[in-house]
Amino acid sequence: MEFKISKELIVQLEQLIQNKNDEQLEILLNDLHHADIAEILDELDFDEATYIFKVLDSEKTAEILLELEDDLRENILNRLSPKEIAEELDELETNDAADIIAELSKDRKEEVISELQDVEHAKDIVDLLRYDEDTAGGIMHKELVKVNENWNVLTCVKEMRIQAENISRVHSIYVVDDEDRLKGRLSLKDLLTTSTKTPIRDIYISKLNSVKVDTEDVEVARIMQKYDLEAIPVVDELGRLVGRITIDDIVDVIKDEADKDYQLAAGITQDVEAGDTVLELTKARLPWLLIGMVIEIFASYVLKGNEAAFQKYSTLIIFVPLLSATAGNIGVQASAIVVQGLANGTLKQFSRNYFTKELTVSMISGTIISMLLLIYHSIMYQQYLVGVAISTSIIVVILFAATLGTLVPLFLHKNKIDPAIATGPFITTTNDVFGIILYFGIARLILGF
Repeated sequence: MEFKISKELIVQLEQLIQNKNDEQLEILLNDLHHADIAEILDELDFDEATYIFKVLDSEKTAEILLELEDDLRENILNRLSPKEIAEELDELETNDAADIIAELSKDRKEEVISELQDVEHAKDIVDLLRYDEDTAGGIMHKELVKVNENWNVLTCVKEMRIQAENISRVHSIYVVDDEDRLKGRLSLKDLLTTSTKTPIRDIYISKLNSVKVDTEDVEVARIMQKYDLEAIPVVDELGRLVGRITIDDIVDVIKDEADKDYQLAAGITQDVEAGDTVLELTKARLPWLLIGMVIEIFASYVLKGNEAAFQKYSTLIIFVPLLSATAGNIGVQASAIVVQGLANGTLKQFSRNYFTKELTVSMISGTIISMLLLIYHSIMYQQYLVGVAISTSIIVVILFAATLGTLVPLFLHKNKIDPAIATGPFITTTNDVFGIILYFGIARLILGF
């Protein structure tokens, strides 16, 4: 059953904190999942959250730390000494510990690292900190189980027992050579059903997906999704095994990328959250609004240049909002499908077949919309030639919007720019201007004004 915070629980915790009843606090919280405790701490003020954090055992609080909202985690870390932070990090796997340390100032990083008790753990954390956070090296774990191809099965099992003591879950057993170069993986079934004297080189599976330390995290996610992997090994430039990435790390990458794309599609230029300051939210939203304003001002000049046409054919102006909305919707729909295809790997570059398919869909949609519009205009206004001009313009504008929505994301992707930009205000405002230009251009040809 999913945990839900109640007002009564919060009041009870606040009373226990006020009375400094640490024993009852531990009893109340120890059986809860660390993610649920993090949710509770987010509901309390900073002082109360910090108090509970210091009461609980570091084995519990280390996991809680990872689940906290950024501002609360930063506040708690600021109130902990370097030694206290190090105690938390000693309980975490290397990539999680490295993520926490990366949030600290340079001086505090050095102090915390110097307080870590496990020297090997500290070395692994420092090693991870040198990789960019959006690469395989930046999200990998150093903890893994590896065996040498020259060992026999008996030696292999003994070494695996030692290595597995510090690992929460063993997804795969990796095989390396004497230089630590990744050779393949070992099947647990083969290990259990083979003679203890059999060399590992005779039974390991050489076919194995891996990624390099500088592979982008979104590409790692795509590979793991494509091959349905729970974990994937990471190798350095020389092919040496240096870590592994697990599915829970990739879920975080997918979520972050989806959040980023959603914000870009909405015209938000940087990563922000509801809890950010007014200034940060304004800075993220304002740029595209200003760009849109400039583009729409240009569109207004196009309208002004056709004032004579409005006086003679008044219904032309009535359908401008419909034209803009339809073109914007068609463009966003087309670009959204392309961006989705680029993200999941089903579309890697320009495809004539797909482009033709998109234009066909748009042509069918445009024809249906234009016919309905022609019928409506003819019944309501009895200006048949004007209706033909408007309905013809709608088809052309829809085809233009579909073309723009399809090609722009592909162009951005080819030039290493996030194509999600093309699913928002960029497509909408661009279609507004060019749609209006096309609209009046076609109307002028048909009506002769």
